[in-house]
Amino acid sequence: MNTVRDILQKKGNSVYGIGPDSSVYDALETLEERNLGSLVVIEKGKLIGVFTERDYARKVILKGRSSKETLVKHIMTSRPIFVTPDTTIEECMQMMTDKFIRHLPVLNDNEELVGLISIGDLVKYIMSDKDFIIDCLERYIKS
Repeated sequence: MNTVRDILQKKGNSVYGIGPDSSVYDALETLEERNLGSLVVIEKGKLIGVFTERDYARKVILKGRSSKETLVKHIMTSRPIFVTPDTTIEECMQMMTDKFIRHLPVLNDNEELVGLISIGDLVKYIMSDKDFIIDCLERYIKS
């Protein structure tokens, strides 16, 4: 059964984060520079939240707040749902669908951040896996 570990082995473990006392504007700059949809929020080395484009749209723009004056900690998603490297891809898809989320931090058994996966990562992995299976079946049929 395919797991988050399989995705991270292909994708890598790079995770971009920001501190809770950073401005939303700084967070948006990082999203733009890195072409990302979310950042983990880290305090004292621990995951405390997730900041997403959706948080910005719903909690800053629609509320008439200033992105330069609003702090990440005031609009981030606190206590984010997370997965482990052993979580199956199917479980991730179910969580994302049920909770209407697009990003899942990955924590190991020591609750250390070891990665971040997105719905795009899941789709890319599943498509690659299906292509591999189809290729194997075609070779088997031709032989």
